[in-house]
Order: sequence, then C-alpha cells, then structure tokens
Amino acid sequence: MSQPLKSINLLSPGFKGVNTEDSPVAQDVDFAEIADNAVIDRKGRLAARKGFSTITTNKTALGTDYIHNIHEFYDSAGNEVIFSTGNNKIMTGTTTLVDATPGSYTITSNDWKIVNFNDKAYFFQRGYDPLVYDNANGLRTFTVANGGATNATFKGHEVLAAFGRLFVVGNATNDNIIYWSDLLNGNAFTGGSSGNIDVSKVWPNGFDKVVALAAHNGLLVVFGEQNIIVYSGATSPANMELSDSIPGVGCVDRKTVQSIGSDLLFLSQDGLRSLGRAVQEKSLPISDLSRNVKQDLIGQIQAKTSPLTSVYSPENYFYLLGMVDSTTVYCFDLRGTLENGSYRVTKWPSVDFKSFARDRNGDLYIGSTSGIGKYSGFTDAGSSYRFRYFSPQLTFGDPSRIKFLKKIRPTIIDGSSSDIFLKWGYDFALSTNSATFQTSSGTPGFYGESEFTVAEFTEGDLITRTSLNTTGYGSVVSVGLETDVNGNSISLQDFNVLALVGRTL
Repeated sequence: MSQPLKSINLLSPGFKGVNTEDSPVAQDVDFAEIADNAVIDRKGRLAARKGFSTITTNKTALGTDYIHNIHEFYDSAGNEVIFSTGNNKIMTGTTTLVDATPGSYTITSNDWKIVNFNDKAYFFQRGYDPLVYDNANGLRTFTVANGGATNATFKGHEVLAAFGRLFVVGNATNDNIIYWSDLLNGNAFTGGSSGNIDVSKVWPNGFDKVVALAAHNGLLVVFGEQNIIVYSGATSPANMELSDSIPGVGCVDRKTVQSIGSDLLFLSQDGLRSLGRAVQEKSLPISDLSRNVKQDLIGQIQAKTSPLTSVYSPENYFYLLGMVDSTTVYCFDLRGTLENGSYRVTKWPSVDFKSFARDRNGDLYIGSTSGIGKYSGFTDAGSSYRFRYFSPQLTFGDPSRIKFLKKIRPTIIDGSSSDIFLKWGYDFALSTNSATFQTSSGTPGFYGESEFTVAEFTEGDLITRTSLNTTGYGSVVSVGLETDVNGNSISLQDFNVLALVGRTL
C-alpha cells in the first residue's frame, strides 16, 4: 500500500521577511531565506517593491556622479525648490539639474546637511562656510560667528532646526560643541539668546563625539558614536538640563536618524535601534529591530566607505536604509515587530538608489546616477528588476528522513501575465531544479467562480493557481520563485508543497 503524501502549506510565504540569523531548518515557515526586491504589502503578502520612475531628463550638471542628497525647500508663501547635491555642486530642479552653486564658492565634497528654518534653507558641511537660501535672494554664503570667538568661523557638519532655533555641531577642531542661534534667526550665533555647550564633559563613557542631533517629545537628543545624551528644556537652551544618558549605544551615521512619529530610529554599530527601546533597556540592549539580519547588516556597516542614507515613508509603512557602497537597500516594515522584537526585513539588491527624500505630499524621491526619480511604477528607469523568494529549509517534521518532492502548488497575485520561474532545491542548495509557467491574462472569471486557474479579486487583481510536478529528493527542501518585474505588480498568496517522506537516512 502506497504512503500518503505529506503537505506543507505556506499560507503567507515570506510574511515574516528575511531571516539570515537562525538555522534554516529551525525557522518558522513564514520566514524567507531570500526576499529580494520585495516589500510586505498592505494585505500582509510578500510582494514586489515599486520601481524607480525617472524624472531627470538632463543631468549635465551632475556629470558622471550620483545624487548624494535631495531636499525639498518650501516657504510660507508657497514657494518650492528641490535641491540636490553631487559632482561637487548644489543643484536645483528635477527634470533639468541646474548648477546653483554661488560663483565664488568652491566645493570638493558632497556631504551636505540641509534644513528649512524660518522661510530659509540652510546648508552645512564639515570644513565649509555655511550657505543660506531664500526666495528673494537665492543661494549665497554667509559667515557665522563661533559662539563669540573673535574672527573665527565654525563649519559644522550637523544641523537641526527645532525649538525656534538652529542647532549646529562642530567647528574646525571640535566635534563636541553644539551652537545654537538666536531665537528665529538662523544667521545669528552671537548676541541675543544664542550660545553653545561643550558636551565632552557629560559623555557617560568618557570621550565621544557628536554624530547627529534630533528633537523628540520636546527633548534635544544628542547621538555620539558610542553614547546618547538627552537634554530637556531646549526651548531655552541656556538653561537646558541633562535629562538622560544611554551608554554603549551610539549612531554610525547622521543620515540614518529618522523620526517615525512616536519614536526615533537610528543605526548603531550593532544594528537598527529605536530611542524608546534604548532608553528603556539602557546599556547594551539585548534586542534590536534588525535582529533577523543582524550579522549581515553589521558586515555592511563595517565595510562602508561612504555615508549611508535612509528615509521613513508612512505612506508605505517602511524605513529604508541604503548601503551606497554595496548598492543594497534594507527595507524594514514598520507595521509591528515580530515575537523576537525584530521588524520584518526584505532586501533590495544591486539597486542604483543612492539617496532618498520624502516631500510634504508623501512622494518618495530617489537619487541615483541617472538623476532624480520617484518611487513609483514597476520598472527601474524603464528596465525590469528581479523579484525573488525562497522559503526556509522544509523538513516535513523529520529532517532525518528522505523527502521525494512531488508537487508544488503556488498561488500568485499578478496585474498581468508574467513568466514565473518556480525553483526548488534539496539539502540546502537553492534552485537546483526549476519549472516555468505564466500567470494568466485576458478576461478572468470572478473570484471563486472561475472554471480555470484564474480568478479576479474585487480590486481587479488576477489570481493564478497552478500545480507543477516536481522531481528529486533530499533530507530538506527549499521552494521559491523568481520573476522579472516589468510594469506590473506581483505578490505571493500561498504555496502548497507535497512530498513523499521515505526512509531514515
């Protein structure tokens, strides 16, 4: 008498994101060994990310460089300018990039921090005199007095607009002095209620230096490389008081700090952290928001040779962390954390995404070697990109027995017909076997009423169900698929995997 087939139902394949930390045979089947160019969609399905829709048609000013920063300036009169930096220039425009650098100003680096304050945009970069822009006078230089020091100028590398002032970090020799402007005057750092503070005296573990500033819940948050200090009373900074200190947890790059409303996210030496958790857990917290990709992420941090980039998009429910050196973007889904405290994570490999910015309308801008684009559509500048998913290693409840894989039944949600490459492998080898099928197009039946393998949800998405015979055997099995995203969305509804479980190895 023949043995019955055993079935594993992946009802939400990849729903929990990538897990590169735990043993592939011990993971929940809702994790993914690979989830490339993917997001978790609003229905909880693993789906292809959107693409890069190019705006720039003339990037002469950018040359062969890429967009390092994008910033939206707008004032109370409704004037708007999109600034970008690259090729040692400050540029305006999106369709055509126009060099707006003041004529007498020489730039040899592109690591600008730009903020809006009191109807002006302020530009700061280490080693450079600051720049200021307003609609009436354009972009121009100004010299800022160094907290009252005679004939000195500071050339800060970090700036925060908050509490009715500009807060600027650093001068030519010291990264531990925070200067603040007079009230409602970003050009005045002497006189009035301007001032400064040397935070080198209050780091909890001795020496550190300021990397980033943030405002959160009425507090001034100062990120060092290895520590965090928090001040209350920043509305009257001369009377600020040290409210809290967090030793052993710092920030690796100011561009990774993002306010997500109820909390602050930042990248530390050992992964993605939140200020709220760091305050609660204090020194060396045992949990982190990137726990499921921790070693992978730490390796990227240690190898970096250029600034990182990040953005928070409440419209898409994600925090993007870009690794410019490795052309990799980590996508953290912010709808909630998993049981182990980690966000769900997917990866966008080999992308030309060098910088991000979100405008006040919620549009997500992307800077690249092509210029400026938007996160929209389902191509990258008109070219396809590959969506990939692979499950963890499936044991069918007994890793000691041989599995003869018989069938894989995927359910795919697709906007139109796509070539799908179904993959499976044995004994920790991915995609040693494959089969190809096409999602259906044409006029589908209604959901639940179709006679064939295609149905239609009320939103107009097509659902394709198919069943493919498989071959081969091994002690553990991995299944997945790949497809080139070229104009249409695609998501995974479920996988049904059937195997004959044989003798003990």
